[in-house]
Amino acid sequence: MKRILTVMMMMVFAVSGAFAADIVDTAVSAGQFKTLVTAVKAAGLVETLKSAGPFTVFAPTDEAFAKLPAGTVESLLANPEKLKQVLLYHVVAGKVMAADVVKIKSAKTVQGSSATVKVNGGSVMIDGANVIKTDIVTDNGVIHVIDSVILPKN
Repeated sequence: MKRILTVMMMMVFAVSGAFAADIVDTAVSAGQFKTLVTAVKAAGLVETLKSAGPFTVFAPTDEAFAKLPAGTVESLLANPEKLKQVLLYHVVAGKVMAADVVKIKSAKTVQGSSATVKVNGGSVMIDGANVIKTDIVTDNGVIHVIDSVILPKN
């Protein structure tokens, strides 16, 4: 009986691993990134973030977007090129796990600028945004959840 249960559990893990989700699908299923997903679609970045990567995404929650000044999200959605630059500032090429993030002082983003990384005790910040959840592994990278939208300096 134990052997049958063990085989069944191995089959479940094998099947679930075969259907791992990419960054976009993971964000959609999480339910807390509705604004981010809308923005990714508006900026034409869905295919990019579904590609092989790997990518590291510092993903602002819906609450993070809500902290922006009134009208900011709507203004960005109306300007896809500016929106694209803001979103790409949240993406780093490669799969950078939390254990690696704490060892760096800045991260070169896909947008081209570098974001400042600060570690204070057990907390990590990227450009002033708190990293509130780490290492959400996807097929094509990793997501770290942040509590604020970060904006490129230029």
